[in-house]
Formats: sequence, structure tokens, C-alpha cells
Amino acid sequence: MIKVATDWKDYRIIATGDGQKLEKWGKLVLLRPDPQIIWKSHKALENNKSINARYIRSKSGGGVWEFKGSVPENFVIERKGLKFSLKLMGFKHTGLFPEQAVNWDIMQKLVEQSGRQIKVLNLFAYTGGATVACAKVGANVTHVDAAKAMVDRAKSNAALSEIPSDRIRYIVDDCNKFIAREIRRGNKYDAIVMDPPSYGRGANGEVWKLEECIFDLVKECVKVLSDKPLFFLINSYTTGLQPQVIDNLLRLCLKDFTGESQAYEVGLPTDEGLILPCGCSGLWVGKRR
Repeated sequence: MIKVATDWKDYRIIATGDGQKLEKWGKLVLLRPDPQIIWKSHKALENNKSINARYIRSKSGGGVWEFKGSVPENFVIERKGLKFSLKLMGFKHTGLFPEQAVNWDIMQKLVEQSGRQIKVLNLFAYTGGATVACAKVGANVTHVDAAKAMVDRAKSNAALSEIPSDRIRYIVDDCNKFIAREIRRGNKYDAIVMDPPSYGRGANGEVWKLEECIFDLVKECVKVLSDKPLFFLINSYTTGLQPQVIDNLLRLCLKDFTGESQAYEVGLPTDEGLILPCGCSGLWVGKRR
């Protein structure tokens, strides 16, 4: 099953092929690589005259942006009242994953229908897409990421989206260490969302490999759930990791709670009439008592 992010007016995929996607972000047209695009293009996308910038991968790793027109340092896009300040970053990123709008809609609906004040913990929270989405509909969110620059950008996105300043708590920290402290403090949350990286290194050389570390982290996170948890959402962009694996993690770790889980791919529509897969999610939803 795949859930497709729709209702974007400031973002679209114009064309795909030859390992690349031609996208429009607001007024900017970008050409970026995508490993899921294994089909050929009818015509060379790099020859499109409207391109403002193209990301070119290096054979030694990483890559560089090649500018073909005027590109502002920051640019803003909007969806359903949520605004995001973006920029061209390293490793082809812009600071937002538009396919996650699927999950923003789901979380917002769950928060609104809960009929109570919801505390959300967003781990590996990046620039705050999920944070802003949940806070916009009234949730109190704790936003945790180890990169200060990303947390600062999340603050800007919240301000752009007119989120009250007291609705989000920002934490610059390692997620594992933060969870350990919250367990000791006895702090509880009604919902948890996480978007862990496939691989990473901590400030003291700690190695994070999703396949080896995610199960233990989820087990620890369960310890900070309230007595009536609303949802637990895990996103993954790890190549080869099937949605059912995430579903199994949630079922095993949340077996002592009453709820239902599902797993699905997330994707984006293209102007060609295709659906581009963009990772997967596992969602556990608590049953009302």
C-alpha cells in the first residue's frame, strides 16, 4: 500500500527519468537525483531551460549544486497554512520532505479528534515539518534534533506558520540521551513521531545504524508514553527496509497497549501520471477507551 501526498500548490514533480526528478518548489525549478527512478526519460531533463539549479553527485561521495539561474538563499513554500523556509543544502536537500504531508494530515486529524490536550514528542525532528503540523492544530510538541542549525530552521518554520511560541519546546540533543533523561524524570507523552537516519555518528563517535539500533530505541521510547497514547509514527528512508519491518517493530514494542498498527509506502504524484515512492512509514494508533 502506498499513501500519496496531495494538495500541494507550491510543490510538484514535473518529470522523471535517468535517475533524476525535475521539481518545482514555489518559483524555483530544481533537478535532483533520486535512486528510485530507474526508468529512462523521453528527453534529457538537464536540458530543460527553466532549471534554476541542479544537484550533481560526485563519484567520491556527496555532490555539488550547479546553478543555472538566480537562486535566493532562502525561499518559502506553503501547504494548508503551514509555511516552510527552505534553502539548497548539502546532499541534495532543501530542508523539507514534501511526501511527509501524508503523515502531517494523519497526525493533525488524530490530534483534532482526540478531544484532549496532546503532548507530542518529535525525535530526529529535522526542520520541523511534523512539529509544525501537530502544533498548528493545538498539540504541545517537544522537538528534538542533534543539529542546532536544523532546530533553528524549525523555529523559523514555526514562526512563519504563526505557531504560538509556548506550544513548542526545542531541544538540541542526541535522541537516545534525551529519552534516557526523560525516563529518569518521569515525563510522559501522548504521541511520538520519529524520522531516524539510516546511519550517523554522535559527537563522541557513537555509531548509529538504523537496522541495529532502532528496535532498542523504540523500546525505550515506549517507556515515556502516557497511559492513553494516541499514536506512534516511525518514518524510514533506509533503502531495502520494507514497510512490514516497521509494522513488526511497532507491534512488538507496543504489545502492552491497546491499538492497531499499519505500514505503508509514502509517495508523490508526478505530472506524468506516475507515483514516485519516497520511503515508508509505520503508524500505531491507540484505541479509544
